[in-house]
Amino acid sequence: MTQQVSGLLFFKPFFQKTPVRVDSPLQQRRHTLPASEFRNLTPQDAISVFEIEREAFISVSGECPLTLDELSLGWFEEGQLVAFIIGSGWDKERLSQEAMTQHVPDSSTVHIHVLSVHRHCRQQGKGSIILWRYLQYVSCMPGLRRALLICEDFLVPFYLKAGFKEIGPSAITVSNMHFQEMEYTLCGQAYARRNSDC
Repeated sequence: MTQQVSGLLFFKPFFQKTPVRVDSPLQQRRHTLPASEFRNLTPQDAISVFEIEREAFISVSGECPLTLDELSLGWFEEGQLVAFIIGSGWDKERLSQEAMTQHVPDSSTVHIHVLSVHRHCRQQGKGSIILWRYLQYVSCMPGLRRALLICEDFLVPFYLKAGFKEIGPSAITVSNMHFQEMEYTLCGQAYARRNSDC
């Protein structure tokens, strides 16, 4: 049995519950917005950021450092924010409680505060993709040599797979929550040579 909806064919065998999408060659999809776009977040994105962040967890500081637009990256699909990362500059070897609310300009370390994916887009690999894009993006920034973050124990394997290494327990605590601190070495010069548009 087949059914055509908006130029797409859906095949529905009696034993199959999920429709199979087959693009019709006769219809081309038209976009008024880019299908997929990575760009810095702006204050105009604040509502979308807070909605996604509220779904995932309560912000440690209660504020989102959107004024630090040069150290943020949002993933937009057809104009809708689906994932984002926000970071800030830090100038010490390890993260401390002050790192949650301070931005140190012209530092050699980016502190990744938040990586969040919209609830409808989870379990699709988007977290890994935007993290990779973000690390390549900050690698192109002059002076940045490493990225630091804290995470709960269950997220350690995710970040290890992305190339981070464990430093040890973090000095930062929130309520009764304890975190692991992790570090990623940025390879800015090598990446810049391969990508002249950095």
